[in-house]
Amino acid sequence: MKLKKGYVITGIIVVVVVILGGWLISTSNGFVRSQQQIKQDQGNLEVQLQRRADLTPQLVSTLQGSMKNEQKIFGEIAASRNQYANAKNLKDKNQAVQNMDKQTNVLLNAVQENYPTLASSNQVSELMTQIEGSENRVSQARRDYNQDVTSYNTKIAVFPGNVIANMKGLKPYDEFKSDPSAQKAPKINLNTDK
Repeated sequence: MKLKKGYVITGIIVVVVVILGGWLISTSNGFVRSQQQIKQDQGNLEVQLQRRADLTPQLVSTLQGSMKNEQKIFGEIAASRNQYANAKNLKDKNQAVQNMDKQTNVLLNAVQENYPTLASSNQVSELMTQIEGSENRVSQARRDYNQDVTSYNTKIAVFPGNVIANMKGLKPYDEFKSDPSAQKAPKINLNTDK
């Protein structure tokens, strides 16, 4: 009878160890999968930011010859693109893109308001459509990245996952945040004499 009781206790211990081990492995692998998804999302976001950064100079060069008064805007867009090219991380790239976005929006508004004939040309219209498409892709890539970061950060923060996360030294990822000034409507001043 004692022998049977010993087998039962040993069996229970083995089952508990197997279940616990399986849970540890599954949870740990889940964290790795989440980290890889975030890295993929970041790569996708950077691809879209690069696409936008490459399209902007095309728009600028298309418009530059026809727009004499907006040379300051063209210079600021070029400086922002250089800032993007020299950025070392996603946060710096985001800041450079936000600077470029502001100037590109000013430029597009200048075209619409001051150069309606130019704005209606097929080449300019196509580039504007491409830039709008890039904006949509960037927005979607940002949403995907933030969604996966939120999911991962939640997994490593809640019990019992936080136990394994702490043992592995896992840290939360930063979400992709917009520039605080994006909450305000942009002010457009096309008077370059000031």
